[in-house]
Amino acid sequence: MDTATHIAIGIGLTALATQDPAMSHSMTATATTLIAGSLIPDGDTVLKLKNNATYISHHRGITHSIPFTILWPILLAFIIYVIFPHVDVTHIWMWAQLAVFLHVFVDIFNSYGTQALRPISNKWIQLGVINTFDPIIFLILCIGITLWLLGIHPYLVFFPIIGVLIIYYIVRFKMQSIIKSQALKLIHDEHHPVKIFVAPTMKFMEWRVAIQTESYDYVGRAYGRNITFSDKVKRQQFSSDTLLWQIKSNPEIRTFLKFSSIYRWQIRKLDDQTTEIRLIDLRYLNKGHYSFAAIAHLTQDQKIDHSYIGWVFTEEKLQKKLYSH
Repeated sequence: MDTATHIAIGIGLTALATQDPAMSHSMTATATTLIAGSLIPDGDTVLKLKNNATYISHHRGITHSIPFTILWPILLAFIIYVIFPHVDVTHIWMWAQLAVFLHVFVDIFNSYGTQALRPISNKWIQLGVINTFDPIIFLILCIGITLWLLGIHPYLVFFPIIGVLIIYYIVRFKMQSIIKSQALKLIHDEHHPVKIFVAPTMKFMEWRVAIQTESYDYVGRAYGRNITFSDKVKRQQFSSDTLLWQIKSNPEIRTFLKFSSIYRWQIRKLDDQTTEIRLIDLRYLNKGHYSFAAIAHLTQDQKIDHSYIGWVFTEEKLQKKLYSH
């Protein structure tokens, strides 16, 4: 989820924690614990300061893993106890544990996902039923916070909200399942599907759809049950005799191949001196432009001159980013 929603969850947990006698003596310590606990797994955002490849490789990786889901609350409880020595450190730890767990848990429901089962498994869990920012969830949480601030008991506010959100998530799973079935019907008779991706947008009825078959890539949008494929391209195989295979160890290319679950790649000759290899994540088509890509320019002797990975929303900005690295 996005930062604003994580903060809203932290405030909601703060409201509930005020009913714990061990937490009710210090509103400052309680709020700090729950809001910090709701944000701390995203501390790896500082990796952006190094470069995009490092950030994309590690964001929601080890910081959302099982060991860190246990470590963060312990660290946070220690810090809170140092700042507020009068608090009940056991209860601080338990509420911090709940906040950190919920952060990691809700992140698995969007298309970015997390490595929440690491080190048991390094697989990215990407359920893709909730957009990174879901305005309906955020609005529901904000209404709950407002009602609490107006004086309504937090149990009467947030327990019903939990029920509403559970129903909302079930509805989203059902919608995704219906769209997947409908999308596969549209292409099943033509080509055998290899991968299918269906993920929401900020609009309740609009979903992104991408399907890879043995021969073609299909990318489009679903509006309710109506699915329109706006892009269909012949699929290129990623094998050991391709140019992409030769440069797969490049940090940007390697990061892309590790992160993207459904993609295509293309080669074009820019001039006699330069060949471009571009990898395109099929999950992020927006207004005719694929916003997440990796790109590398190769010289005549197959050495990488420039490379870049990241989210860029116009071709002009992508070229500027490429040549600034």
